[in-house]
Amino acid sequence: MATDRPDETEAERADRNFGDLLQELRVAQTGVQILFAFLLTIPLQARFTTLNQGQKDVFVVALCCAALATACIIAPVAYHRVLFRRRMKDHIVKAAARLAVGGLVFLGLAIVASVHLVLDLVLDYTVAVWGGAVLAGILLTLWLLLPLLALSQRRREDEGDETPAAGEPVTH
Repeated sequence: MATDRPDETEAERADRNFGDLLQELRVAQTGVQILFAFLLTIPLQARFTTLNQGQKDVFVVALCCAALATACIIAPVAYHRVLFRRRMKDHIVKAAARLAVGGLVFLGLAIVASVHLVLDLVLDYTVAVWGGAVLAGILLTLWLLLPLLALSQRRREDEGDETPAAGEPVTH
């Protein structure tokens, strides 16, 4: 039984977790699709031929990362379809969660590379490097550090709940 929902079976928890994960992936997928579509159209623009080799390299990195993000974020659907009705929902949820994290990593890299490229074209290379670095820091903070801080806080609170009440003996 799940500890956070005492009346929930493991199968019910796996179903709930998979539903939650699919909702999260729907949000991420929209962003990935828009970015990927944008990147796919850039080479068709007249100005693309004026990019220097470094800018073209950044474009290729952004495009490949967007493609990999798309693959990772859509993969849980295929994974589920292949393993459907095989009584492997818990495995599917764990694999889908790992794929989602991979998709977010590639999405973050694609966003940073895309912004770097646009800043390089519109302003200059130095601004592009700083802008990309600041954006990478913001994404790391919002997508990784804040959740890890919340997890750490929760663990400290949970450990505090295990502190013996007044008058109870302390055991080590």
